[in-house]
Amino acid sequence: MPEITEKELAPSLKPTWLKAVTAVQTNNVDYAVSLLQAVVKESPGFLEGRKMLRKCELQLAGNAKKKGGLFGISTGGMGMMKLQGQAKKDPEGTLPLIEKELEKDPLNDQANELLFDVCIKLELLETAAFALETVRKGNPENAKLLHRLAEFYITREQADLATEVYNDIIKHHPTDGAAIKGSKDASARASMQKQKWDENADMRSLMKNTAEFEELEKASRTGLTREQLEDRRDRAIQKYNENPNQLSAVKDLADLYEQLEDWKNAHTFFNWAHSLSNGDVALATKASAMNDRAIETDLKTLAAASAADPNNLELKTALEARQADRLAEQVKEAQRRVDQNPTDPHLRFELGSALYHAGDHSAAIPHLQQATRNPHIRTKVLLLLGRTFRAKGMFDLSIKQLSDALADLVAMDGIKKEVLYEKGLIHLEMTDKVSALDCFKQIYEVDYGYRDVAQRVESSYA
Repeated sequence: MPEITEKELAPSLKPTWLKAVTAVQTNNVDYAVSLLQAVVKESPGFLEGRKMLRKCELQLAGNAKKKGGLFGISTGGMGMMKLQGQAKKDPEGTLPLIEKELEKDPLNDQANELLFDVCIKLELLETAAFALETVRKGNPENAKLLHRLAEFYITREQADLATEVYNDIIKHHPTDGAAIKGSKDASARASMQKQKWDENADMRSLMKNTAEFEELEKASRTGLTREQLEDRRDRAIQKYNENPNQLSAVKDLADLYEQLEDWKNAHTFFNWAHSLSNGDVALATKASAMNDRAIETDLKTLAAASAADPNNLELKTALEARQADRLAEQVKEAQRRVDQNPTDPHLRFELGSALYHAGDHSAAIPHLQQATRNPHIRTKVLLLLGRTFRAKGMFDLSIKQLSDALADLVAMDGIKKEVLYEKGLIHLEMTDKVSALDCFKQIYEVDYGYRDVAQRVESSYA
């Protein structure tokens, strides 16, 4: 089944499509959804129509009331299981039914994964990618589906896109070894593709000699001692000095500095590699990450020095200044990302969080309120929003946010304990000891050792 453009749309569908476009332009979103559902049902390969449909559904979902189920989203249940069975027998006929599920919840992981699987069978490869890209934007913490998306891009020789996906996984799961390795491999593959190395049947022929190729293979191995890494670094520096504009030499040196946890030099050479690569996004992301680590390391060192010498006012002043600069940098970077993609709730959450930690609570509130549209981070957002209102002394509004968060939570996990504890502290500030104790008791019943709840609860019986 081919994917088509607007020009290739069947004449009988064009009037409906034009009506849908007009409905979107006039903000008649409900009507647009009904029209677009009809268009993609008759023309499953019309990706532009499906993308517009999803935007409309996301707009409606952002304004909708909370749905039932964990974190306010529908779990799919037997309905999704039935669709999965039907998709095996009639993939094309199942597409409209999947779209109906997505109309209810456009960020539903199960439905989007099923859409991906069905589109693969129908050879609608761009549409398949779009299904998992929806998950990536709406639920970037879903490592399983993001791994599937990255692997899909690798099979399609789109290593640059795979690198971006792997880097997103690492952002939310820093210890994901498969993503870390995948990012490195995909980045190398992307560079090879840019330089058209894949057109050559034998990669060894691009090397000066076999020994150089063997050295490159060895350099990719992990588990080396620090002494071995330093030896490799020294040889890489010699190679770099021979030709500072050779991208592979710069990247090798940057990787070695990263393994040695020399964050400043790693940042310098990843940044230089990015300049040589004609804008490789993965290298830019890597350079930014190394810069963050360098700053954080400096801050920890300065904080440790200040703690060891608490009477040293010069150290204390320097630490406070560096911390303030760091907070300002984080706000600036988060604002830049929001400016690039103002409709992304997760980026709004990052900006709201940065503003909160910078002490600009009033500026944080509107961004956090917009971030609640993403059901996958809604609880975390409500917790931070509650803390923001608390910081402004608006205790009643703070309690409301935390109560909404608790309504979405079922299991007594870490996040629920944190919300309950925060709510208990606010009740205390409102001199409502009964409600505060109720919050602490709920935690005490399942986790005696959580913070100081045992002391708080047991002292109430004294």
